[in-house]
Amino acid sequence: MTFLIVRHTQCYLVVYSIWLVTRTGREKRLEQRQITTLACALGLLALSIIGLLASPSLSLALEKYGRPLPSMEQPDDAAAREAEETLFGGYFLTAAFVSNPTFAARPDNTGLVGLRHMLHLETDLYKQYLTFYTDQNFFSDRTKGWIESSEWDGTYAFTGLIDRWSWRLQYERDAPLDKSGIIQAYADALLTSRFQAKQDFSWWQRIFPNQNLTAYAGAGWLFHNSNYFARPDNTGSALFRYVAHADLDLYKNRVVLYGDMNFFTDREAGNKLNPSELDWIIGLALRFRDDMELSVYREQDQPLDKAGLVQKYVAVQLRYSFDVPKQFLKK
Repeated sequence: MTFLIVRHTQCYLVVYSIWLVTRTGREKRLEQRQITTLACALGLLALSIIGLLASPSLSLALEKYGRPLPSMEQPDDAAAREAEETLFGGYFLTAAFVSNPTFAARPDNTGLVGLRHMLHLETDLYKQYLTFYTDQNFFSDRTKGWIESSEWDGTYAFTGLIDRWSWRLQYERDAPLDKSGIIQAYADALLTSRFQAKQDFSWWQRIFPNQNLTAYAGAGWLFHNSNYFARPDNTGSALFRYVAHADLDLYKNRVVLYGDMNFFTDREAGNKLNPSELDWIIGLALRFRDDMELSVYREQDQPLDKAGLVQKYVAVQLRYSFDVPKQFLKK
């Protein structure tokens, strides 16, 4: 019971702090009281993340779809994108799970992940309003030699940006590669609202010329679900998801602290709106080139409505991004 109370308190603190940040970000002119509110919200968010990191885990389960990563674009690139469509772009990443006591290497929770390789590709169908992207994730099993792939997660989605709002329609399929087993698949719709300190606060640039804070939060509905579970121990069936993400640019988009939270609810539970799982990640990214990034991050997936399996790991990751504008074809 104490475990559940602590977990729910942490979750409510995080959600409330992000709500405060988003609400404050809507105002173009800030008085001292609003600045104080923002400071309190950021403080709550920081304390909540620290609490999640410091709290004891029960033992084992993480979701292996591609996590939202900190953007490698400069803050002023969004306006340029409205006038310039991308022919194709994306990134390739490779990661080593340097510490992995429980993160499974297949959808049936067998094995332990050793390496992860991912290719992200996207193309603008109509400026930033309609984009198609795909993520192809491959995992290896450290208990079977690290090299041979044990799981393939494929994601295909349409997404778009309208002012501070973002929408997404996505299909994902997670399947084992080295043996037969459970295949997890779902399709969902997601809507999020975005906040950026440099754009929303006139005083931010003056006080923090080399820093920025970007955050978004929203909710989604898994309208199709085939074996996509509501907890890390593969119980229940996911119905709704609540997401929140924050990037804190510590210095000129070269050093970025980022965090991400993903809540799931269970369509088989009595209360279908109450979260049954929380997947969270916190990391530090270092950009030594405009197109290359080295990061260290920790992820943990845990049940919220009852004790059970907790999956967690720490990884070191190298990411290379690329972009080819449609204007390239005209040359």
